[in-house]
Amino acid sequence: MPTPQAPIGSGFGAGTTAAEVIKGIDLTGKTVIVTGGYSGIGVETVRAFRSAGAKVVVPARDIAAAKQNLADMADVLLEPMDLLDPASIDAFAERFLGKYDKLHILVNNAGVMASPLARDARGYESQFAVNHLGHFQLTCRLWPALVRAHGARVVALSSYGHRRAGVDLHDPNFEKRDYDPWVAYGQSKTANSLFAVALDSIGQHQGVRAFAVHPGGIVTRLIRHMSQAEIDSYKIFDEAGKPVIDPENNKKTPEQGAATSVWCATSPRLDGMGGVYCADCEIARALPSDQSTEMHGVRPRAIDPVAAGRLWQLSEQLTGMVLD
Repeated sequence: MPTPQAPIGSGFGAGTTAAEVIKGIDLTGKTVIVTGGYSGIGVETVRAFRSAGAKVVVPARDIAAAKQNLADMADVLLEPMDLLDPASIDAFAERFLGKYDKLHILVNNAGVMASPLARDARGYESQFAVNHLGHFQLTCRLWPALVRAHGARVVALSSYGHRRAGVDLHDPNFEKRDYDPWVAYGQSKTANSLFAVALDSIGQHQGVRAFAVHPGGIVTRLIRHMSQAEIDSYKIFDEAGKPVIDPENNKKTPEQGAATSVWCATSPRLDGMGGVYCADCEIARALPSDQSTEMHGVRPRAIDPVAAGRLWQLSEQLTGMVLD
């Protein structure tokens, strides 16, 4: 039975940190993968899982940067992987499956935002490829280990940026329409949420549950493609040049930004649930229409099971991946 897209009274909120969420959780003997776990909120996500006793694996496009950023967590296992390179994804998955029998938590955290038009080796638009298709392929490749965990959770990092665009199933790679970096970003974030809806529907009968997460607005390298005018318009920095922190209005620290991912991955309150979009350590409200101007909540297009099924079929065609 589908989990209602409605708050459950988690006891946490917009200002909650990952350390607060993980308190009292024991992940000893559990194996966790966090893509992008060496940058921004990924580092704090890794820190929280590690603090609870988990063995954490971080696939990284830039191993040198990963070693530097995770220098205080030397027991985190780093492995090379590039989400724009299908062969790299396959190689990482093969190495992982050769070492580990089970995967208890997969956090598809890595991503790009509003980047100039670029394409992967297959010709797929880079934001759709990195944010969605690469993670789709990775999840499919790791599926046997997720099933063997008998209670695994997959967390897909979406964003309230899903309000910018739905998924164009007829032209997802901007081959026929003009490229707009923010439309492409919005499409990829809607895809991340729909991925969680479809994956949960497929996986719940095998003990695999999936969640989509809006982490909040956090100043990380993700903003590197934004113009100064865009940065100024969003009032990201104060007059002293420091990031504005206002959790209730979507502006968070990295520790706060990692909290909802950690909550979805570990909270006992979510046992038996899945396929929902979460924010502020809570299942988000379902908004009434795709035209809603509210910052909080999730639009219908990002949780539509029919759209999720169609995207899943398209993703299979584009990647050649099919779950066993």
